[in-house]
Amino acid sequence: MADSRKKLAAQAWGSLLQVHAALVPDLDRRLRDATGLPLAWYDVLLELSAARDGRLTMSQVGERAVLSRSRVSRVVDDLIRAGLVRRDAHPEDARSSYAVITDAGLSRFREAAPVYVSGIDEQFAGALSANELQQVRTLLQRVLDHHDGVLPR
Repeated sequence: MADSRKKLAAQAWGSLLQVHAALVPDLDRRLRDATGLPLAWYDVLLELSAARDGRLTMSQVGERAVLSRSRVSRVVDDLIRAGLVRRDAHPEDARSSYAVITDAGLSRFREAAPVYVSGIDEQFAGALSANELQQVRTLLQRVLDHHDGVLPR
């Protein structure tokens, strides 16, 4: 029984990776074509727009964005050059800084959000019922909760 569970686990994991690999490039293309924003930029702008005062420490951006921590710094630097984010010094920690969404960044985020949401709806949610979407959400959250309980972050 344990071997069949392991096989099923590997198949489920493979399906998750295949869905991710198929949908992320499509969503990135849609965003670039419609707004000029790469998905990685959108992800950082999403997190900053949702943050209190539109700012997060670079460590917080790294924890929340769906990017590798090493890539977050490059993406934030690109966003700064584009005028969509600025970097503010941390008043209590000279080694840390804040990434802060600018008015231009918030405007570009708001322009891109409907494209992002539409892409998710068409490419992901369109294949599932509302009940199935809730099940996927619940199950994936359970995996995240298990991960948080097992591995230190």
